[in-house]
Amino acid sequence: MHRHKIFFILLTLSSLFFTGCDRSFEELEKDPNRAITAPASLILQGIEWDMYNNTGRPFSSEMRWNQFYAINYNYYGNNEYQWSAFQNHYSTLKNVVQMEIEHKKTGAADVNGYSALGKFFRAFFMDQMSARAGDLPMTDALQGRENLNPKYDTQKQIYVQILQLLDGANSDITSLIAKGETTVEGDFYFTGKLANWQKVINAFRLRMLIRLSKKEADADLNIKAQFAEILNNPAKYPLPAAMTDNLQFVSNNYNKYPSNPDNFGFDATRQNMAATYVGLLTERKDPRVMITTEPAGAQLKAGKLPLDYTAFVGASSGEGLGDMAAKAGIDNGAGFAPGAYSFQSRSRYYTTYTGENVFIVGYPELCFNIAEGLNRGWATGNADQWYQKGIRASMGFYGIKDGANTMQYSRTGGKEASDFTSYTVDFTYDAYLAQPLIKYSGNNTAGLEQIVTQKYLAFFMNSGMEAYFNYRRTGFPKFMVGVGTGNGTRIALRWQYPVSERTTNADNYKASIDSQFGGKDDINDVIWLNK
Repeated sequence: MHRHKIFFILLTLSSLFFTGCDRSFEELEKDPNRAITAPASLILQGIEWDMYNNTGRPFSSEMRWNQFYAINYNYYGNNEYQWSAFQNHYSTLKNVVQMEIEHKKTGAADVNGYSALGKFFRAFFMDQMSARAGDLPMTDALQGRENLNPKYDTQKQIYVQILQLLDGANSDITSLIAKGETTVEGDFYFTGKLANWQKVINAFRLRMLIRLSKKEADADLNIKAQFAEILNNPAKYPLPAAMTDNLQFVSNNYNKYPSNPDNFGFDATRQNMAATYVGLLTERKDPRVMITTEPAGAQLKAGKLPLDYTAFVGASSGEGLGDMAAKAGIDNGAGFAPGAYSFQSRSRYYTTYTGENVFIVGYPELCFNIAEGLNRGWATGNADQWYQKGIRASMGFYGIKDGANTMQYSRTGGKEASDFTSYTVDFTYDAYLAQPLIKYSGNNTAGLEQIVTQKYLAFFMNSGMEAYFNYRRTGFPKFMVGVGTGNGTRIALRWQYPVSERTTNADNYKASIDSQFGGKDDINDVIWLNK
């Protein structure tokens, strides 16, 4: 009996051993407690988060390079244009591919809501990278182990594909809605409504056409005809019609606005407003400055009132950091905020966790993009009308209206309720629009500068690097330079390629750098977009 037990145990162990040998190494290394698949709806949320979080959030380095604000304390950074590699979005694009694969596993048709959005996400993230660096792998990219060394597409080839992807996404959504497939799951921007996404996709396509303005004569791109077709066929190419159509991130008590009560003690006096932004507003007697910006403590101490536009003073981004720090730290005495410069609004940005909605693709920009295309003669229409629509939309975002507007500032620079004082500013759109600096000068260079300048003001703390991209493309508005901006007092013109690209795809990287920039990967070289 004892022998039978031993034989049974050996037989059992033997069967377990041979059963284990039947499993591959890949199967054995799988962690049963870790998910290896995810539904498309969950992957979509990660992609959407990256659109906001990894392209230039409010009060980020990107917003300093837009010259909206400046850092005056070197522990937290500086205002130099000495950047290196761009943000690598290929990992997000891999998630786009996986999102499409996972949804296809459910039996979905080739054309579905996720595949349509996938085309838009490809266009969006490829633009984010190419607009910064130049040529990139696109056609051969995202093939996994099948192609570990993808060749680079030229920047022209990239934007041809971007425009095709956007046109295809619009067509796909039209066909899906016609079949009654109107939503996708997991979308936190529009609760899955494809009709809303379609408007954004077409608005983004207009952004891309404006991005390509220096190439308007290129027959392969056909920019003017594409612009006119979108404007003249709203049934085929629906566009946003109001601020409710914005693609925007809305903060909450968990996903907090970057400036909030938690970080007041860290950066409230170490970040002052930039003169490029503040100066444009004050010389136009624009009440938006009173919404986003505190009056400078030194100006109030000198006897000015907070309703005086000259009480708002920004620091030049080109000022040396030591000088800026000294001026920002001036003690103005009891009852006054410190410093010679204006800080960001305490009531708007430091009393709640929600701050303000952050546009990724916004309605004011759309208005100004249409105005710019009309200014350039790309289609028939009234540029002034769209220019004024953009101004009104941006001001409406800040709650500015005809009549008496109640503003608020902090007497001491603090964020407690007892620190705040209200005052009233009278405003009318008619008077504002009649000012020589603002009244539309016509479809000429002066009119173009007005459009791009107002677009810049509407980009405050939203839309990533669009303010910079528009400056780089047009020269408007003029950015400030000096020892504080570094880089030999130059505004850098591009980003370098990531180190990983230089090491893992060296041959294709070198061929691209040779063809674009004569062998240099330099931040001061001009990319094809801007030649």
